[in-house]
Amino acid sequence: MHAGSAVAAAATFVWLGMVLAISFLEAPLKFRAPGVTLPLGLGIGRLVFRALNACEAVLAVVVIAGLLVGRAGAGVAVAAGVAVVTLAVQVLLVRPALTRRSDQVLAGADGPRSHAHLVYVGLEVAKVVALVVTGVLLFAG
Repeated sequence: MHAGSAVAAAATFVWLGMVLAISFLEAPLKFRAPGVTLPLGLGIGRLVFRALNACEAVLAVVVIAGLLVGRAGAGVAVAAGVAVVTLAVQVLLVRPALTRRSDQVLAGADGPRSHAHLVYVGLEVAKVVALVVTGVLLFAG
């Protein structure tokens, strides 16, 4: 395996682990912890997901750079591209809607739950699949 591909694989699996740990473990569990109110959970979530997305952006750059240096195949590039585009959609399009809704909840507003949350979760699932495929293809190549 070329060094660039090895770096891309490592960054891919670190990225995958972070998404799985935060989005599918920490996020749902924090609201079940004793004493965590909805406003407190939303505040924690904002901080955690802002940090996660920043780390994801750095890892995405590392993956892309590793793929360019390692001259990865088209399948790997497509899978990694799906993960990167998914992250961009989450950060640029979905998170602003989630922030607006959480601002309303923190201000005391009631109302229906945001569909943006379901979109974000669906994108997380797609990103996880794309990262698994990227990592597996890097190891197989």
